[in-house]
Amino acid sequence: MRVLVVDDDVQIIRAMRINLRARGYDVDTAPDGESALRLASERHPHVVLLDLGLPDMEGVEVIQRLRGWSQVPIIVLSARHSAGEKVRCLDLGADDYVTKPFGMDELLARMRAAERRAVPTEEAPVVHTDSFDVDLGAKRVTRDGEEVRLTPTEWHILELLARNAGQLVSQRQILHDVWGPNYQNETNYLRVYLAQLRRKLEPDPSHPRHLITEAGRGYRFEREG
Repeated sequence: MRVLVVDDDVQIIRAMRINLRARGYDVDTAPDGESALRLASERHPHVVLLDLGLPDMEGVEVIQRLRGWSQVPIIVLSARHSAGEKVRCLDLGADDYVTKPFGMDELLARMRAAERRAVPTEEAPVVHTDSFDVDLGAKRVTRDGEEVRLTPTEWHILELLARNAGQLVSQRQILHDVWGPNYQNETNYLRVYLAQLRRKLEPDPSHPRHLITEAGRGYRFEREG
């Protein structure tokens, strides 16, 4: 069984690696959210052990982005004890929440329980439409077998929408996640970039089938037009 441990504390990473390997697990480690998401798409762990306080993003964002394409069991390991924090993580898709410090035997039992509950799936972080394909692991888009060149900002918007396919993503959330908290009212940014994405990806940009606007609310990614 392969475990992905996500924590920016070097001592915790080292202790977890030693303890889990001694019990027969293969272990990958990540010090931040982006490398955790990349390793999850490349290595297909059976369980993710996730700290919430990461240097580049909150652990809850890792949960949300993983749940966009994967059902891998996620166990949060955190020093945050509040009931509200636990409920939030579980509601967003975490399978369990263990507060630090914890005993290794308890953690292993929770890991076994999460593995038993997991539904086996063929993990493939690729979102297919009838017009183009979005490979979330490789960070590339292909249309008619050819790679489509996107700017980093275009990719970030498309990735956020594709990971939440079929769901409304608010304008404020996109602006916050792509540009930062000081840009949450700059809706003109979104209109410009969505128009660029449609020109590159939609068969008929004036009548989009996949990148849908919900006026005054946000945007939705649809696999089938």
